[in-house]
Amino acid sequence: MGLLSKLTQNEKKGLNIIIVGCGTVGETLVERLSNEGHDITVIDKDRDRVLQVANTYDVMGLTGNGARYGILIDAGIENADVFIAVARHDELNLLCCAMASKVSDCATFARVHTAEYSSETKYFRDHLGITMVINPEFSTAEETSRLLYQPNALEVSSFAHGRAELVKFKIQEDNPLVDKTIAKIGREIPHELLICAIERDDEIIIPNGSDRVMAGDEISFMASKENVRKFFDHIGFNSRQVKDTLIVGGGTSGYSLAKLLLDMGISVRLIERDRDRCEELARMLPHAIIINGDGTSEALLNEEDLPRIESFIPLTGMDEENVLLALHAKKVNPEVKVVTKINRVGYRDVIKGMDMGSVIYPRYIIAEAIVSYVRGIMNSHGSSNVERLYRVLNDRVEAVEFRVTEESEITDKYLHELKLKENVLIASIGRKGTVIIPSGNDKIMVGDRVMIVTTNLGFDSINQILA
Repeated sequence: MGLLSKLTQNEKKGLNIIIVGCGTVGETLVERLSNEGHDITVIDKDRDRVLQVANTYDVMGLTGNGARYGILIDAGIENADVFIAVARHDELNLLCCAMASKVSDCATFARVHTAEYSSETKYFRDHLGITMVINPEFSTAEETSRLLYQPNALEVSSFAHGRAELVKFKIQEDNPLVDKTIAKIGREIPHELLICAIERDDEIIIPNGSDRVMAGDEISFMASKENVRKFFDHIGFNSRQVKDTLIVGGGTSGYSLAKLLLDMGISVRLIERDRDRCEELARMLPHAIIINGDGTSEALLNEEDLPRIESFIPLTGMDEENVLLALHAKKVNPEVKVVTKINRVGYRDVIKGMDMGSVIYPRYIIAEAIVSYVRGIMNSHGSSNVERLYRVLNDRVEAVEFRVTEESEITDKYLHELKLKENVLIASIGRKGTVIIPSGNDKIMVGDRVMIVTTNLGFDSINQILA
């Protein structure tokens, strides 16, 4: 029996999900998916980690090798809807998913770190039955490149195949938007955009026209990619992308980012401690400047022009080093655009209060990609599918893009006629290659990609935004 048939029989109940790997990413997935009502079974060789995760989130746990047929049967693979492998080793994850796909009709997801595997996703899908291969290093590089394209932003999330962006930035005291209402800003800005959320101290506001912008607020707005830059120009920001960057760390993340930035026309200097790796990077990145040295050395950073560089990206394997390097960069060069990769999230609230630019958490990138796919499966027999999902504003707001697949109670009606739940905002409509920043006189049509912003977490159908 196929996945859709099983879901139709048991409509809207949680899915049966098996997760191999109880590391930081595995635990994040367990937390997200169990909160959404799914039945979770975790597998890991580390008995203590299995017990910790199983007891913390009240899920089933098995100790053993997730690539063993017997373990998969014990975990209930024959009745699984989704199988996720995020163990430490790429080959184990790929083998686990290949075996799962032979035993079950489930969707399978494999995390890989090796760049070569990421380029072979079509083969894995067609011949091994793996639904999706996710490379966190490449995803981190993509997100970082968006931030360097829009250096005024703290966060940039992409929708409608890259044509629309949800952008967060901080309102300083001298910003011309200070003390203006949302309605007044809308009248004064000559470009189509929609302010979707305001973060003020510990409060999240999904605004209406009477809400006022204050100094210190972090504002998230939706606009087409072109209008993002026009808006920043209008309020006096320099909207051009950075022209150069200094990367510390030549691992997979550093290589992936350097390659993307060179393709964007950004000059790259990369510091790597290991000499052999430097020689390898020099062959793979002939247009980058590769420096063999200790990227935590203050003298070397100054020698490589950190006080005058336009952007700085610490990508070492240690969170503590990345944080210290980011703080040092902002101290010696207050205007530099810094993007910091953090793998652990235990001190997220502390980090948020530091002046260290934009912060990226790879574990959340993976979780959002998989959760959005799972929600799409949940509503695959309905009138819409989740195309893309981001958790923003310290994980308390969701920006969800739906593809409208058939007529429903939300289609072909003026937006001002729809009665929406509280704290729900329709932020953009993608239609035939164009992006519409909607007003009350717009309509949602079949075939549209509709992005909503809400503090109500867990929507898997666009019809759920109705009161």
